[in-house]
Amino acid sequence: MPVFKTAFNGYSVKFSPFLENRLAVSTSENFGIVGTGRQHIIDLTPNGMVQIAAFDTPDGLYDCAWSEENENVLISASGDGSIKVWDLAAPPMANPVSNRQEHAHEVASVDWNMVRKDSFLSSSWDDTIRLWTTDAPHSLRTFAEHSYCVYNACWNPRHADIFASASGDCTLRIWDVRQPRSTHVIPGHEMEILTCDWNKYNEFMLASGSVDKSIKIWDVRNPRQELTRMLGHTYAVRRVKFSPHQESLMASCSYDMTVCLWDFRQPEDALLARLNHHSEFALGIDMSVLVEGLLASTAWDESVYVWQMGMDPRAA
Repeated sequence: MPVFKTAFNGYSVKFSPFLENRLAVSTSENFGIVGTGRQHIIDLTPNGMVQIAAFDTPDGLYDCAWSEENENVLISASGDGSIKVWDLAAPPMANPVSNRQEHAHEVASVDWNMVRKDSFLSSSWDDTIRLWTTDAPHSLRTFAEHSYCVYNACWNPRHADIFASASGDCTLRIWDVRQPRSTHVIPGHEMEILTCDWNKYNEFMLASGSVDKSIKIWDVRNPRQELTRMLGHTYAVRRVKFSPHQESLMASCSYDMTVCLWDFRQPEDALLARLNHHSEFALGIDMSVLVEGLLASTAWDESVYVWQMGMDPRAA
């Protein structure tokens, strides 16, 4: 699969939950420090990766998420504190079809609820998380217990009301939207936590990745000590992602420019592969729900790779 080159620096890549050949890529000009952004929609074709749409934004984009109820809708997290809602079925000039502007600083992550499919989360450098629905123009609730940037918030794939958040205050928090406060506070790392993800086969298992270069696996029922700790990255871990097809398989990407594949059931030899196809900070990683073993990554080197597990991402 040939590499796709973007004009700006890659931050996030997400496979469509509806179309096995489609993915979204969020990018930012000038490494996301200052400048504009672009949301790419790319199809995998027999002739390689083909862009079918691109939306320009006045500020950089740091994350994206596909709707779980409409194959044409996706959202982007913007550096100006807004959430852009795009509709591929709408005329290009009608996009974004909605602009949610409530966060006071950069929106770091967005995540769509897989169970209650009309709702999504945003997390921000303003230290908060907000809950949204597709029908309401304003957020339904703000979660404001973290004391520093919330880099990631993600729904539990088994529960409509439960999500986790990862923060620069070095904690993970577990939330139930039916409760007035977070239900668990996990002092997960001694340095900033940049990412978290739920296991798709175990509703109590959560992974975290940190500036301390480690990935930890937690049982949220007993979070006093991690289940396992995996070392292999040489700089901060930017994203972790559990496989939707194999319970113990994980992928991660890092500021060390690598993508790593892990089997956390093998603590002595958890690192399955270290991939060096990027030449700048690797910030986006995803695994296809529809095609087993299909991965995608993006990085500050303005590239997007899609490959089958076990193969070299650079091989056409």
